[in-house]
This record gives sequence, structure tokens and C-alpha cells, in this order.
Amino acid sequence: MNGYICFNNDSTMLAPFLDEKLIEAGCDEAGRGCLAGPVFAAAVILPKDFAHPLLNDSKQMSERQRYAVRAVIEEEALAWAVGRVEAAEIDEINILRASFLAMHRALDQLVLRPEQLLIDGNRFVAYQGLPHHTIVKGDGKYRSIAAASVLAKTYRDDYMLRIHEDFPHYRWDSNKGYPAPVHRAAIALHGACEHHRRSFRLLPDTVQGKLF
Repeated sequence: MNGYICFNNDSTMLAPFLDEKLIEAGCDEAGRGCLAGPVFAAAVILPKDFAHPLLNDSKQMSERQRYAVRAVIEEEALAWAVGRVEAAEIDEINILRASFLAMHRALDQLVLRPEQLLIDGNRFVAYQGLPHHTIVKGDGKYRSIAAASVLAKTYRDDYMLRIHEDFPHYRWDSNKGYPAPVHRAAIALHGACEHHRRSFRLLPDTVQGKLF
């Protein structure tokens, strides 16, 4: 059955699995709160005995740690994949649905079919009839979800650095598309570009209406 799981927020242990007998894929996304760029998601199936001393919720790791751990995940995971949903698609279907779609696209690419899904958050759209468990702050509680958070974050950062080269004035090399003051100031000065999410509040309402 699908389930909703909530843990004590003080927990610092990363559990290796929810069910030792099942092939579990952890899923997480990155970029939901950004003003520009796609939302990325990853799905990861780890060996039951996988462990790494630096693995954690990607937000709690340094950039160097994330990329170091990513290399280990990609080498040792039984299967992993990354999916994304573009800004224009986000505007059409909304960011919540886009986050689920990005996870589905990652799951579509797995070379090993999971028997159960562990999803970071409290909501999810069922995938191909597989049982799933939504886990609040799951990226700080289960290794497979933490691994997915690392892949989603680093692959999205890589993407934002690439498109920064074409739009350097938005400073995506430092803000990665999030609503930093320098990013909003650049939108006010230069307007929005093809990578901006037009359905998001890029600027105050009195100004945003003049962007498009």
C-alpha cells in the first residue's frame, strides 16, 4: 500500500532501506523554488549495504562533497537516472506536477525495475502501480533518497552553469536560478528570458506585468 511516513526531525541516522526484501528506489527533486531553469529529479537504487560517510541531504553538504559523493553513487548504485521538466512545461502544468513528472522521467530510465519507491516529501503521483511511501524530509533519513537528492542537485547545477554562459547577467553561476536579489535585479533590468518560469512571481506584481 502507498503510505505517508513522518520521522522525528532530530533524527540524523540515514537508514539503508525501508524493506530489506524489496528493491527500493529513492526519489528526490531539485529546483522547485527557482525562478528559472528546469526542475530536476533523480531515482536511485542502492545496494542494501551501501554507505558513505559524507552522504546526507544534499542541502547539508558542501559543493565539493556533493560532487565527490555523486561519483561514488554513479559507480556503486545498482541503477540511477536523472529526469527534468523544462520551464515551459512547468508553466503549463504547475511546479508540483512538474516535480512528480521529473521523478517519473527518472524512473522511466532505470535499467532495474524497483519494487517500491521512497519519495521525499508528502505527496506523489503513483508510478506504474508501484507501491510508494512519501517521507517528510526523507533526504535526511534514507540513503537512497539522499543519493537521489545529490544527483538531482548536482545535475541541475551543471545545467544552470551551462546556460549561464548564454545569459551571464542573471548570475546563475552563483544563484542557480533561485530568487536571489541579484537575480531579481537582473530580471528587472533585462527582462525575463526563455528559461524563466513565466507562471512564477519573478518581480512585484506592479512590475511583472510589464515583463511579458
